[in-house]
Amino acid sequence: MSQKKIRVIVYGLGPIGIETARLALTKSSLDVIGAVDIAKDMQGLDLGEVLRLDRKLGIAVTDNAKALFASARADLVIHTAGSRLKNITPQLEEILAARLNVVSSAEELLFPDPEKKEAWEKLHQLALKRGVSIMGTGVNPGFVMDALPAYLTSVCQEVKAVRVERVVDAATRRYPLQKKIGAAMSPEVFQAKIEEKAMGHVGLLESVYLLAAACGFILDEVKETVEPVFSSKPVKTAYFELNAGDIAGLKNVAWGLKAGEALVTLDLQMYIGAVDPHDAVFIDGKPPISMRIDGGVAGDQATSAILVNSIPLVVNARPGLLTVRDIPPTGIVL
Repeated sequence: MSQKKIRVIVYGLGPIGIETARLALTKSSLDVIGAVDIAKDMQGLDLGEVLRLDRKLGIAVTDNAKALFASARADLVIHTAGSRLKNITPQLEEILAARLNVVSSAEELLFPDPEKKEAWEKLHQLALKRGVSIMGTGVNPGFVMDALPAYLTSVCQEVKAVRVERVVDAATRRYPLQKKIGAAMSPEVFQAKIEEKAMGHVGLLESVYLLAAACGFILDEVKETVEPVFSSKPVKTAYFELNAGDIAGLKNVAWGLKAGEALVTLDLQMYIGAVDPHDAVFIDGKPPISMRIDGGVAGDQATSAILVNSIPLVVNARPGLLTVRDIPPTGIVL
């Protein structure tokens, strides 16, 4: 007996949205039926053309999300249109109001930090009212530095502290990421943009709070630092050419503290030309756990994968605003 396909709309056609849409189209259990983006040069284009496929899909890209939601009879929206809740909340509210489930790559949707609890509660109540589910996920945050170490603690009798390292060679990543980590910026501009929260990684604090909650840690302080990383030699990517001494990226560290002791330490380094890229988890527990992924998890491919692979679980989950801890571990969708 064949299972009914999940009808999906893709919302946001930047690099991650495009990669995710392409992947969703390969899944026999999914049916991509609509596409939303605000870019003027995409309006009316066939989605197959935007995705650079060798065929048309009969799906026109639109910036009128409300009209599409009213006519498309979809089950879920894959949202990849922003990181910060203050910018995307109206989009998410419009999706939920149309009684559509949501899987989003928005980093600030991963877990509520104290400053965003009001926005979280508002989305949660709207999702409950409409009987749908909404969840933020991704690779980082969403997997490597939070969900993965949290899952590894399931074989521990007790956990005293968790430390996670992620070293990413940004030379292999897309232009928007190389730009947001400050590649080729002057130190003055870098510092100003970090202070304005106009660039840099988003979501490390959310990862701290999620991992602390999973371990049962009661934190009394959370701290974060962001510093530039300078290139030690000339290096060239498809988008930037750096000399020795130029800013190549950043080092972002966050701590979850109790009485001055670090119970959670997340060390993220993303810079062009990074040596020895890897992801590593160290759990001070009984038994202790040490795990390393040589090369690290490939961020762009893995982000699209976890978004798509989460779709059936979110569609079938309880209504409301979920975290990745509220659904079973995600497996590959066929």
